Amino acid sequence: MAKQLNVTIWNEFRHEKTNPEVTEIYPNGIHKVIGEGITGDVNITYAVLDDPEHGLTEEVLNSTDVLLWWGHMAHGDVQDEIVERVHNRVLQGMGLIVLHSGHFSKIFKKLMGTGCDLKWREAGEKERLWVVNPAHPIAAGIGEYIELEQEEMYGEHFDIPQPDELVFISWFEGGEVFRSGCCYTRGNGKIFYFRPGHETHPTYYNTDVRKVISNAVQWAAPVDREYPRYGHVPVSIEPIKAK
Repeated sequence: MAKQLNVTIWNEFRHEKTNPEVTEIYPNGIHKVIGEGITGDVNITYAVLDDPEHGLTEEVLNSTDVLLWWGHMAHGDVQDEIVERVHNRVLQGMGLIVLHSGHFSKIFKKLMGTGCDLKWREAGEKERLWVVNPAHPIAAGIGEYIELEQEEMYGEHFDIPQPDELVFISWFEGGEVFRSGCCYTRGNGKIFYFRPGHETHPTYYNTDVRKVISNAVQWAAPVDREYPRYGHVPVSIEPIKAK
């Protein structure tokens, strides 16, 4: 029987306090709406940028199975010490789901080892996310595509490493395409980048978007096994003949 997953949802929670358009859509924060859409046996904790230690204390992270990350206007305000803390937990097996403009977060860039830059345009255009890996668990319950009537455009080239698995490719009304559902492993941890979620559109209320995020939480959950041993090994598995 699967255990209950401890999920932490991190959000800057800045746009909602300064932009009336965002406040109207997400009055209690983007993080709260994301959390409301996650199904399954999960225990959800919320953390925001202005919390002490950004809400990501060692105690919180050590008990987190999967961390979701939404950031945009204040990537530079995230303390490097906290980034290092999250990075270490991912290597140890914590799952990480990076949403929308979190592609430019310190933690995602550190894990990818690239600039993670892209093209973008705010025109409220249609986005169609095509499922290109229908057998992947993250695509379970999703049809051929997800259609969003209004979204911010992200376009190639997306400066990321080649994904281990690609689940979605987006097409936009203006003609651009984008790798929108990218899976990676780093150390013992699994990472999923999911593109949609601009703050001035109600994307996180969409049923299919919520389904993808719920699926991703289950996919990214840590594998039940001991952490590998590293470093000096003074005792051999087999006897070594004296030379």
